[in-house]
Amino acid sequence: MKITEIKCKSALSKSNLPGLEYCLNPYRGCQHSCAYCYVPNVLRIKREEWGSFVDVKTNIANVLANELKNKKPAVVGISTITDPYQPIEKKYKLTRYCLEQLLKYDFPICIQTKSDLILRDIDLISKFSDIEVMFSIGTLNDSQRKLLEPNASSIQERLNAIKQISENKVKTSVFFGPIYPSLKIEDITEIIDVFKASGVSEIMIDRFNLKPGIKENIKLKVKSDPIFSKLFSEKIFVQSEFYNKIRSNIYTAAKNKQICVIDAF
Repeated sequence: MKITEIKCKSALSKSNLPGLEYCLNPYRGCQHSCAYCYVPNVLRIKREEWGSFVDVKTNIANVLANELKNKKPAVVGISTITDPYQPIEKKYKLTRYCLEQLLKYDFPICIQTKSDLILRDIDLISKFSDIEVMFSIGTLNDSQRKLLEPNASSIQERLNAIKQISENKVKTSVFFGPIYPSLKIEDITEIIDVFKASGVSEIMIDRFNLKPGIKENIKLKVKSDPIFSKLFSEKIFVQSEFYNKIRSNIYTAAKNKQICVIDAF
């Protein structure tokens, strides 16, 4: 893993994502190395390089502190092109330092992560008057998770983190996506129950975004599991009604459980 310390000229940038005014990314690159990540396409990074480097914006908290003096409070998304709690955050603490600055002005915050390292910052997170923590979970099968999200926290660690954060009266949600092709319709109600028991009030759902290079990368990562590989070939890589059927059943099951469901896009 190549770690490079760099300086940034700006901290907050305009977000085009629904519900977010700004985005804040303390790092460029991500150690989680998720096989289906579309960020390399957005940043025009070679797919084979993704997951092998992280650029650390060492001065981002100071830059943010100066910017906040002249910014109107609005929702800040942390992060949008990298995980703010990837392993390197344990050393550099840039996400924590940025949260400290944002808390001074009590900006509305939305954090999305796959890491239970976020629990380290529950002391800060619980002080914001308007904050949401969203955990990305595409499956409850941790063996399959390891193939596509090798360096992220386990599913159980994520669920435990959601529960602890919820118990601190912080709004939590699940980004249920991209939904793995191993999901069976008959398992949906149980999955909704698991999410609800963790304390989430909302579930956002999404399919696999097969931008150039992603299909080939997934094929490479799942080839060690022939059954899992076949599911991708039959349900994800071809025109299929898989996601639409799953989506419909998720909406029905969640409504019965009084959980709000929204589409990612």
